[in-house]
Amino acid sequence: MSGLDMELASGVAAFEAKEFARAMQLLLPLAERGDPQAQYRVAVMAQVGLGVVKNCANAVKWMRAAAEQGYALAQHGLGFMYFQGECTKADPAEAAKWFRLAAEQGLAGSQAMLATMYEKGVGVAQDAAEAASWRKRAETDAGATS
Repeated sequence: MSGLDMELASGVAAFEAKEFARAMQLLLPLAERGDPQAQYRVAVMAQVGLGVVKNCANAVKWMRAAAEQGYALAQHGLGFMYFQGECTKADPAEAAKWFRLAAEQGLAGSQAMLATMYEKGVGVAQDAAEAASWRKRAETDAGATS
């Protein structure tokens, strides 16, 4: 394991242990170097105010950085930010875009969100067949991971 991998593992361990100040100290330098796993966790801490003062600008910045690198959890997180209007202006169409990217990687939560959005016509055109397709994928993928 390289030094960077060890730093990431240590930062993730601190995050999982809810030692958020330590996690931020370990993960922020990795986030700044472009590691999407670190960026995602730094975003979550900034969004909620874990180990740092809540900072919406940083939350969106880091979540988007990780999402743009194809990190599915960050794509889902960014979609949720746009869906809820948390730390950013609510934008259902933008939320659907990010949920779709994560859903296509097999993230059941994003697939379920997309299904609901298609059922209700939120951020996308209402489409019962598309909703049913995403709902089926969500149930299949959720079953595969449990």
